[in-house]
Amino acid sequence: MKAPVFEEFDAASDCDCPGCAQWRRIMPCSSSPSFSPAPSPSPSFSCVSGAVGRPAVRRALVLAAAASTVLGAGPSMTAVAATHGPARPGIPAGDEPGTPQGGKAPLHGPAGKPAPATKPGTLSKAPATTRAEIINRAKTWIDAEVPYSMSEYWSDGYRQDCSGFVSMAWNLPGNEWTGSLDTVSDRITRDQLQPGDILLFHNPANPEKGSHVVIFGGWTDYTHTYYIAYEATPPHARKQGTPYAYWKNSDRYLAYRYKGLAESASGAKPAAGKGAGRFPGAAYFGPGANNKYVTQLGRLLVARGAGRFYTSGPGPRWSAADGRATRAFQRAQGWTGADADGLPGPLTWSYLLGKKGKDIPPEGSTGPKEPNGPGAEGSGGNGSGLNGSGVSGAHGPGASSHGVPGYPGRGMFRPGASNTYVTKLGRQLVKKRFGKYYTSGPGPRWGEADRRNVEAFQRAQGWRGGAADGYPGPETWRRLFS
Repeated sequence: MKAPVFEEFDAASDCDCPGCAQWRRIMPCSSSPSFSPAPSPSPSFSCVSGAVGRPAVRRALVLAAAASTVLGAGPSMTAVAATHGPARPGIPAGDEPGTPQGGKAPLHGPAGKPAPATKPGTLSKAPATTRAEIINRAKTWIDAEVPYSMSEYWSDGYRQDCSGFVSMAWNLPGNEWTGSLDTVSDRITRDQLQPGDILLFHNPANPEKGSHVVIFGGWTDYTHTYYIAYEATPPHARKQGTPYAYWKNSDRYLAYRYKGLAESASGAKPAAGKGAGRFPGAAYFGPGANNKYVTQLGRLLVARGAGRFYTSGPGPRWSAADGRATRAFQRAQGWTGADADGLPGPLTWSYLLGKKGKDIPPEGSTGPKEPNGPGAEGSGGNGSGLNGSGVSGAHGPGASSHGVPGYPGRGMFRPGASNTYVTKLGRQLVKKRFGKYYTSGPGPRWGEADRRNVEAFQRAQGWRGGAADGYPGPETWRRLFS
């Protein structure tokens, strides 16, 4: 009977699979174990000093196990899985340290030697920088595709891991790590996050388990569920759309803001008169919008006589009441047509905040007309681009303030749905060159081809997971029709 063939392997020091773990247990740390057969039928071994190394031990064990199997000399040795487990992400090969990032370290010079003048972690005054400078520095590593390493240093003196990347972007005088970055920054809330801030997870009990830090680059859309993350991670520095707060350990990430930030360093709300009254943008209003600016708009309108349009609220979700109230205010200024479409633009916003113009007249009263007022000749209404999209007549009934057809709701795009919105969606997908899954149509009945084409479009935006499920939401709709 032919003996089975066994493969000899070295137990990887960083592998968690049962096979490698078993070999590390049965072969202690001695550098020179030798095999000592026991009188019992089962093979045994011990670590004693001698000239025979581990390869010989493994060969002896393998031969003993083979002989036991073939000759039936006794109970066979328990089989050990030879397949290695998947490599743990974030743990590079070589002689790297055993944590996902190095500790505190000074900047390193061109020869790879530390610069003795720097003392990381002892900042008496954080060097001043701006958000633009932080993002621009982060982009230099991303453009250069700086390789990830916990022990190597880039030409600028910063360690090539996640915390070294943040130290570089913040222009710190030394390399910090996830356990010290909070000493040069202040805690902020999720709502206060702005480009240049960080999301930090440090596990003090075991820094090897998940500790990581990324630079916040801005939200991808108004839902604030995905953001652009700048980070150093294997195999190299990258910029990528990321679910808030991160792919793993999401509930353990905390937001921080660099103490030396030259603008809004405290994270407090802007002072009145310094951008507080700036129009947030057309995309924050219209069907599907759900944000604090819709609430603010409603309250401003109620203060100008629009209370009768609301049965509840105002609230953060855009409703027909918001549209009717906005239209009533615009008409009270004498604006007509596209200049009174019920969707706020910069001019409507400035009138409401500045308490300018006329209030909404009581119900049953039309109020005075202003034929030569703002918007009568396109000087200040939607037609000129000051109060809306800049395209006269772009907004029709049910239209969104960002100049695209209003989002009809998720219920229009589900298995079994058949309506004109499915056809409109399909035609726009084809127009955007995301119609390869259609074999006919597109038509009014929702099908798998529609879903797969939408999924392809969503993935092209950098979205993953539930954000790329193939079912269009308000942001997918907005981007598709923009």
